[in-house]
Amino acid sequence: MGTPSGPTSSLDPFAAPGQIVDAAREFGKIYQTEHTTRARINAYVDTEVTRIKTAEAVLTRYFEKVFEERRVNFQELFSRLDTALEQRDGAAITNIVCGIVDIARSSPLADLGDLSQIRAALDDPDQVWEL
Repeated sequence: MGTPSGPTSSLDPFAAPGQIVDAAREFGKIYQTEHTTRARINAYVDTEVTRIKTAEAVLTRYFEKVFEERRVNFQELFSRLDTALEQRDGAAITNIVCGIVDIARSSPLADLGDLSQIRAALDDPDQVWEL
């Protein structure tokens, strides 16, 4: 019978220490590779979480401002409607009701436009956000 091809036969007691050393080296390489991969994944996760939190903060401020403006606009329009009703001014009532309906029809989300442009802006570190 010939000698086995490939790794040293497990029956060779003198080869066992070498096999242990080789296995330990291989383990070390795999461990380092996996450790590096985990670190890269963790860095990616941290980056994406930061982007999400940044987007959340921008959208939160946007909605706060937009809805505050809408609230103020509605308050003003309804106040003017009350005045027009008291004065029985039909033309003013019509114009004010049309204004109320126009504002109610518009969506703050429609003003955001193309969301891919927002994503591109969020990815741009030099983007300046004006609210």
